[in-house]
Parts: sequence; structure tokens; C-alpha cells
Amino acid sequence: MTEALIVIDVQNDFCPGGALAVPEGDAVVPAINAMMDAFGAVILTQDWHPAGHSSFASSHPGQAPFGTVDMSYGTQVLWPDHCMQGTKGADFHPDLRLNGDLIIRKGFRPAIDSYSAFFENDRSTPTGLSGYLRDRGITRLTLVGLATDFCVAYSALDAARLGFTVAVDLAACRAIDLDGSLAVAMREMTDAGVDLAG
Repeated sequence: MTEALIVIDVQNDFCPGGALAVPEGDAVVPAINAMMDAFGAVILTQDWHPAGHSSFASSHPGQAPFGTVDMSYGTQVLWPDHCMQGTKGADFHPDLRLNGDLIIRKGFRPAIDSYSAFFENDRSTPTGLSGYLRDRGITRLTLVGLATDFCVAYSALDAARLGFTVAVDLAACRAIDLDGSLAVAMREMTDAGVDLAG
């Protein structure tokens, strides 16, 4: 099969009770589990930050979560400390099926954040996912997970830019919607030719 399911960041810290909880984030788990058997490949991504990561508000004295700072690669939203390597918050949701083909860890470079499954936030440092998919002959991608307006959208836009045929199943996604970020993400994905299903 030439189609893969890309499961974005379904981790404890992005679910209710987590450090950066997405509203109803855990509601995506049953839908994603039910989808997995329909795809020839399943790839999961995992936010994997070191302590003191530059995207954490706590790393910038005087700054609060959800503010922004200018980094060498552009504007960076400052987040609560989340998904730190080896913590329970970084673990996948306990009910999520983990019998996929590959786990891509991202955000592990201390000086740069990584929303996309394909690139760091400089939009040029690759994660290696594109090469893996091409080597397997995969050309069509369906993206699900958290959060619609950040890591899912960035991944979908990069996948479209790389020439993949891309769909986002909105029924298996949830958004943060930070100051209208969901509407912006939806418009950008539509303009890029991403099929927004669900």
C-alpha cells in the first residue's frame, strides 16, 4: 500500500490533566486506534524536549506561557514546560495503540522547536521522515492527532510542500486555538491543497 497514517503527538501532556492540555485531546484516541488497520504503514510522532528547552517560557526570565519571542528562525510561541524526555507527560496516551512502523521524535534540539513531523521550526532541518516514506514508496498521507492548529497543520503543510498527497482527518484531531490559530491553520491547509476530511 502507498498510504500511511501519521499520528501526531498523542501524548499525556497534550491530554486533559497534562502540562499543555488540548481540550478533549484524549477524545482522538479511539478514532485513531480504529483507523490504524486500514493503512499500510503507521508512523507516530513524539514531542521529546530536553529540560530547559528554548521553547519553554521558563527558559526566558520575565516571560509567561503563550507569549512570543523572536528566535533565529522566526517568532516562537512560549509554552509551559511539557513533554520532557523520559517523563510521564512525554509518554503516549496509555490507550493509544503503539503497533506502528516507526516513531519519530522531534523537538529534542535545545535551541529550536519542532512542530512538524518533517522539519524543525527553521523549516529546513529534516527529521528524516520524508526519506523513510519515499524509500517505502508511500505517496499518500492521512494525518491525525494533536494539535490541529500547530503540529498537525505544520506537518500537513510540509508534507504538501514535499509533494505528498495529504489529508487531515479532523474527526481524529483536536486544536488549541490560540488567538484564532485554528482558523489560520485551516485556511493555510486548504490553500496548500490539503484535503480536510471529517
